Amino acid sequence: MSQSSSIQQLLEIMAKLRDPNGGCPWDIKQDFDSIVPYTIEEAYEVADAIEQRDFDELRLELGDLLLQVVFHAQMAKEQSLFDFDDVVAGINEKLIRRHPHVFANQAFADEAAVTANWEAEKQKERAQKGSADSGLLDSVTLGLPALSRANKLQKKASKVGFDWPSPEPVFAKIKEELDEVAEELAASDINKTRLEAEIGDLLFAVVNLARHHHIDPEHALRVSNGSFQRRFGFIEQTLAAEGRSFADSNLAEMDALWREAKKHFNN
Repeated sequence: MSQSSSIQQLLEIMAKLRDPNGGCPWDIKQDFDSIVPYTIEEAYEVADAIEQRDFDELRLELGDLLLQVVFHAQMAKEQSLFDFDDVVAGINEKLIRRHPHVFANQAFADEAAVTANWEAEKQKERAQKGSADSGLLDSVTLGLPALSRANKLQKKASKVGFDWPSPEPVFAKIKEELDEVAEELAASDINKTRLEAEIGDLLFAVVNLARHHHIDPEHALRVSNGSFQRRFGFIEQTLAAEGRSFADSNLAEMDALWREAKKHFNN
């Protein structure tokens, strides 16, 4: 089956699932809002398959993510908003317009000039949407995970010179924010609102440090999450092998097993 035939079949399957006469009851009752969590979940599952280097799984997860695009396009078509062809046409036009050095023989001095042109094109798009007077950071999607959004906010601010000149001041800022967290915790009557704000400032500063070292903070935390899960699983399995549970252990013993787990897992 050709690529175009495969896409057409997928579109027809989605239309049939949404058909009020004989379609799937679950698919029929969905709307844009109800599908959003599934769209986000599928994107994360794609990321997970890539991290695991499981390319058979990646093939399947990309299919699930494509289904989300088709699902949204089908609902839009039903409301005469747009259809799948409009989605494809839109991204085709955008890619060609944003890459004149590839498709229009326009020369740029270096990668920085290419990036500057990209940003200029995005600014034109915002102007066409009537949002030219909005702030520089207003285009950073609110729905991003907090670490990713912090990283993107900082990158945009950095492009106009609002940034630390090197990583060293950022490290000092982390220490400063950590001290402020400690001050809040030392108060006789802890104010949860202020403590939350100070911890948020600390996390934001850590994101800044990661960015200065060209590390994606979201990816770094996912790696740490995986390490924690594997090491904790080692503790659980070791206790189980001895016929015991967490209730039969204590923190000192679990900490010793944690150190043992670190010898078994490099990350």
